Amino acid sequence: MALVELRNVIKDYKTDGQKVRALDGVTLSFEPGKFVAIVGRSGCGKSTLLNLAGAMDFPTSGQVSIDGQATSGTRDSVLTQLRRDKIGFVFQSFQLLHTLSAGENVELPSLLAGRNCARENALARLSDVELDGLESRMPHQLSGGQMQRVAIARALMHSPKVLLADEPTGNLDNTTGAKILELLLRLTKEKNTATLMATHSAEAAAIADIVITMRDGKIVGVQPK
Repeated sequence: MALVELRNVIKDYKTDGQKVRALDGVTLSFEPGKFVAIVGRSGCGKSTLLNLAGAMDFPTSGQVSIDGQATSGTRDSVLTQLRRDKIGFVFQSFQLLHTLSAGENVELPSLLAGRNCARENALARLSDVELDGLESRMPHQLSGGQMQRVAIARALMHSPKVLLADEPTGNLDNTTGAKILELLLRLTKEKNTATLMATHSAEAAAIADIVITMRDGKIVGVQPK
């Protein structure tokens, strides 16, 4: 069963009073255990697709479903729980809190949700991303690759079914970026998540199970390995 489905999705925005179509009739589905790269030039609709797949935005028409739950017309409280329990987000800029240690950054989602064993789970997630023993370091004491690993560990704290990564290697050098991509691919298989990654990089996309190419809000290619 698909974890994320988009059916005939259109998404329009207004810019300076003009309608801009960011997605134009997109139909896609994403299954567990698959690492999917979404590629295309800036403005092609990649980030919009991720935002809809994460219930951060909603279609103008058509339907988006996450684990069987339609996002449009759903109460805010239900959507908040959906995002908290089933979706993990990884960003290009890491978005770590610089006043908290690596371990505290990873713990934070569980603490905010009132879950038990936050510290124990945070240490386990840091181990998943090969950062054992670095939980006390502050972000400024970590390399860019290590900071991205902390961000990935944080995204995995609640064992999400869907992992969304927006240009996760954009701020990293090629060697470090390649290691992050290998880590994401491994975790996709081990955790059986549906991972969606938006990227400009053909090299980054090459590691994915499926490559979806977008142009002007449309899907113009779907290439499985």
